[in-house]
Amino acid sequence: MVDGATEGLSGDQLFSYIRERCPKVTSKKLVRSALLALTDDDITDRNILDTIYALAIKHRLDPVDPDAAYDEEDDAYDEAPSLKAIKHDIIKIVSALDDAEAAKTNNS
Repeated sequence: MVDGATEGLSGDQLFSYIRERCPKVTSKKLVRSALLALTDDDITDRNILDTIYALAIKHRLDPVDPDAAYDEEDDAYDEAPSLKAIKHDIIKIVSALDDAEAAKTNNS
């Protein structure tokens, strides 16, 4: 993507360039790649960044291609650290409540 944008490609030409190199690219992967490229500190050319941003926006709401192969990586995500901590706390609370309920039932 960055190479194509650096060569002056944009819009449909850049998308075709990407599809030639990655035939199984989905809209989701394209947008994810664009966002990673936008956060790259080595890319400082405003025109390249604008081109990548425009491509990501254009393909953000593309319909899912029914012929595209399913990729488990598309469904994978990392939870934010704060979400992991909250989830851990909730599990501890539920476990404590279950233990208290079990103790209450045994004492009755």
